Amino acid sequence: MAGIISFHCARCGRERASAPALTTCQCGGPLWADYDIETVRDGFRMESLAGRDQDLWRYREMLPRCEPVRLGEGFTPLLKACRAGKPLGLPNLWIKDESRNPTGTFKARGSSVAVSAARAAGVKALAIASAGNAAASLSAYAARAGLEAHCYVPDDTPRIVLEEVKAYGGRLYLVEGPLSEAGKKLRADLPEHGWFDISTFREPFRLEGKKTMGYELAEQMAGNLPDWILYPTGGGMGLMGLWKSFGEMEKLGWIDARRPRMVAVQASGCAPLVQAFEKGAKEASPWGRPDTIAVGLRVPVCAVSDLLLKILRESGGSAVAVEDGEIRRASLTLSRQEGIGASPEGAATLAALQILRERGDVRESERVVLFNTGWGGKYVDSLGPPE
Repeated sequence: MAGIISFHCARCGRERASAPALTTCQCGGPLWADYDIETVRDGFRMESLAGRDQDLWRYREMLPRCEPVRLGEGFTPLLKACRAGKPLGLPNLWIKDESRNPTGTFKARGSSVAVSAARAAGVKALAIASAGNAAASLSAYAARAGLEAHCYVPDDTPRIVLEEVKAYGGRLYLVEGPLSEAGKKLRADLPEHGWFDISTFREPFRLEGKKTMGYELAEQMAGNLPDWILYPTGGGMGLMGLWKSFGEMEKLGWIDARRPRMVAVQASGCAPLVQAFEKGAKEASPWGRPDTIAVGLRVPVCAVSDLLLKILRESGGSAVAVEDGEIRRASLTLSRQEGIGASPEGAATLAALQILRERGDVRESERVVLFNTGWGGKYVDSLGPPE
């Protein structure tokens, strides 16, 4: 895959050359792809993007060189949220609406790139442990690529998402307990079947897809990144992908050294990062049984909590937990005031912003971007009837 010159561990820094099917570093840390930036820097500029396809593959110089498996992923709108921002005293509030992606969530970005790289490496069968949406997304892209998808999900995953997995031909394995139990079951079954595991941070290419959110944000804001980014954080790949993109874009000359203050948003019923951040801990302790309507935030064990906490602290950001009632109210605000049908995870960012404003952390003059990571229509049962 020309363009990627090596991989390095985001935790220990150990370098690793490209291989047909990469997993994780020996230390268990996630692998980051390194590109020959000096070679592409002069020809790959923001103004050179005009006329390119309006999907994430428009940033092809900073993605693995392989035949893309495409469904129209990426290039989602950045919407000014004037009505939602007014009661908060924030005239510069935007929402990056990832619900416009195929299968209705930001997971499409990671699936497109990971499935493309896997197919190029000769992989025939993929497997994933997922809270739901990543399984649906993988199933769609695997179908597009002619590959098998084996999906291990908690048995309390919303029915509509389970039906979505089956509709795309994914093979569904329901596991009792939280996502961590689904992951254990998958890893126990892998040796027997020989599937390739693309669960969160088990390979490097889903991260490459998700980092394109950062490239789009920079392009849509003309290289002037916001002061704050609030991101719903379960496994943490979206937040880490954004951070990786900022470092690459600085080397490309697209942005300067300033970074947005990153905020990890979690639910009060499953908030291991928030707990660790508030205690000043270097890594998060496993949470008990998750209890929240935000399915994507039901992640009791985060394998890279140490790295995520480092990002939050280096950026001068924060970690905020919100109650389910606040999520429901924020969901109604976004739908009725902005016409955005946000997932519970996306709505949680607006609820978290309210807390940050009340604490005086976010100032009126600052520019804020919330990430809505999915379509709320998948969660009509859990969000409840309109008030």
